[in-house]
Amino acid sequence: MIFNHFFSFPLNISIINSISMSIVPEELKQQYIKQKYRIAGDHSAVKTCMWVGKALRTQGKEHCYKQRFYGVPSHRCLQMTPSLGHCTQSCIFCWRATPEVLGVGWNQTEALTIMNDPESIVENCIQQHRSLIYGFGGNQKVTEQYLNEALTPVHAAISLEGEPTLYPQLNNLVQAFYDHHFKTVFIVSNGTSPRMLQNLDVEPSQLYISLCAPNEEVYKKTCQPLVSRAWEKIMKSLEILNSFNCPTVLRHTLIPKLNMVDVEGYAKLALKANSTYLEPKAAMSVGAARKRFGYRDMARHSEIKSFASELSKLSGYDIIDEQWQSCIVLLSKLKKPKMLY
Repeated sequence: MIFNHFFSFPLNISIINSISMSIVPEELKQQYIKQKYRIAGDHSAVKTCMWVGKALRTQGKEHCYKQRFYGVPSHRCLQMTPSLGHCTQSCIFCWRATPEVLGVGWNQTEALTIMNDPESIVENCIQQHRSLIYGFGGNQKVTEQYLNEALTPVHAAISLEGEPTLYPQLNNLVQAFYDHHFKTVFIVSNGTSPRMLQNLDVEPSQLYISLCAPNEEVYKKTCQPLVSRAWEKIMKSLEILNSFNCPTVLRHTLIPKLNMVDVEGYAKLALKANSTYLEPKAAMSVGAARKRFGYRDMARHSEIKSFASELSKLSGYDIIDEQWQSCIVLLSKLKKPKMLY
C-alpha cells in the first residue's frame, strides 16, 4: 500500500515562498505543455479531458457525468483555469504540478497581481481550445458535424487547475464567457476565498465547492492548506451558498482511509450549506497525485455508492443518479437535476 505517502510528502514552505511574485514560472508552463495543456495568455490555460475525445469518437454516446447529470454536451465543453499554478491548498489527490514537484518556487497562494483582462482570456482560451480540437479532424470516427460543434464550445468549466478565486476579475470572466455566447459556465472553488464568492454579482450556471473533509482535522491531512484559517473560511463559504440563485454543489473527492470517514460530519455540512446537490466522487491517481497514492488506494465505485447511501440517510438528500465510469454519485434536494443545456 502507498498510504504512507499521505504523510511522507511534507510541504516545503521555503520552496513555496522562495519567489515573491504572482507570475507563472516558465518551468511550470513547460511542465503543463508536456501534459498537453495549452497556455492562454500569462496565467490561463485550457486542456481537453478524455471525455471530449470519447464524445467526439462516439457521436455523444460516451460522455462525462456533466452531460448525464446536467445536460452539458461533453464535446462542446471548454475546460480552463484563469489561475495557473496558484492555489491555497496542496491536496493529496491534486494532479497539478506543485513547487515540491518542480523544485521551483513562486508565490502560489496570493491573488494574481499581473493579470490579463477577462476578454483576452476568453478569446485566447477559445483559440487554444480549438487548436486541441483540430487534431480530431483526422479521425475517421469523428463526424464533420460533431467536429464543427466541438470547435464552437458552449460550456466553460472554470475548474481545470488552481483556485479560480485567486483571479480578481473572476466576476467579469464569467460575464465574458456569456458575452461570447457560452450557454453555461461552471465554477469550481475550494471555498477558501469567501469574499470573492460573495462578490460574484454575475452568477455562474452552477457553483461548486470542493468540500473534501468532514472536519478540520481531516481537512488538514487531506487538503494541506497553505493559508491561515482555511477551514474557517470554508465554513463561511458554505453559509454564502444559500445566497446564490444558481444550483450549488458540494463535491466530495474521496480516498478510503483518508477522508472517506465520518459520513455524519459530511451530512451536517451539507445541511449547513443547503446546497442543491452533493457529488461524492473517487479521487483519481493521475498526474502528480501518483506520488501520493496509487491505483490500489483509489475508491471503487461500489465504495462510493455505499458512502453515498449512508450520506443520503443522514442528510435527507436523495440519490438520483450515478456514473460508474467516473466513480461518482449524484445526491439532490430536487427530484430531478436541473438540465442546464
